[in-house]
Amino acid sequence: MDDWRSYDDVAETYERVHAPRFAEAARDLVDVLAIGEGQRVLDVGTGTGGGADEVARTRAKVVGIDRSLGMLSVGHRERPSLPVVAAEAIDLPFRDRTFDVVVGNFVFAHFTKVETALFDLTRVLVPGGRIGFTTWSDGKDAFQDTWTELIETVIPRDMLAPAFAAAAPGHDRFAQPQAIEEELRRAGFRHVRTERRRYQWTYPRDDLVEGLGTWAVGRFARNMLGEASWTSFLDRARNTFADRFPDPLNDFRDVILAVGALPG
Repeated sequence: MDDWRSYDDVAETYERVHAPRFAEAARDLVDVLAIGEGQRVLDVGTGTGGGADEVARTRAKVVGIDRSLGMLSVGHRERPSLPVVAAEAIDLPFRDRTFDVVVGNFVFAHFTKVETALFDLTRVLVPGGRIGFTTWSDGKDAFQDTWTELIETVIPRDMLAPAFAAAAPGHDRFAQPQAIEEELRRAGFRHVRTERRRYQWTYPRDDLVEGLGTWAVGRFARNMLGEASWTSFLDRARNTFADRFPDPLNDFRDVILAVGALPG
């Protein structure tokens, strides 16, 4: 897929650096939704399947979907028993009323058309079915500020905002609980509730730098620079982080857990 927005080229890094840590938030979402044995669950935007793996631990029957073949390939290698499908939320290849629960970890802000995505997710849920998402709810920190400072030495600032908006159009809006609640209620969900939780994830310093490159701005810069210049940029970023921060790093992240249910 020749599109910098794709996660295909960063799937290996995502699985190694982020997936083990993000699984903690997915596990909490599974608990809040009270997913249990035998329930049919759709994990939308499954990535490499870390969230779906947390669902599977409850003995529920989970299927993961993602648009990135690279992410699905890595996920299948690491979790071969998890069924995955290449698909998007706005055009789900499932019949009406197929699932008891839909989950989505850190995918809500990536929906280009939130209403359309929620319409199709609602379609595949049974009456009384539940839905749940995790979304980021924190501002910039010293790590992100340093990364942005470095990126802006190679990519003009006025090019970065449109690129970020193209990859995660709802990032700013859905960092607010009320915005997510509003969309879920508009889609017909009831008993909607949100809560913020703070997570502490410890990274080897070089892993955090490499992991920052998997996000939208990093993928855009990599595409603009080309592989040789991107490798040189990462070396410079590692040196800058080594000058400013200890090793390992403690990354504190605020996450919103949002859940709701359809009328029975």
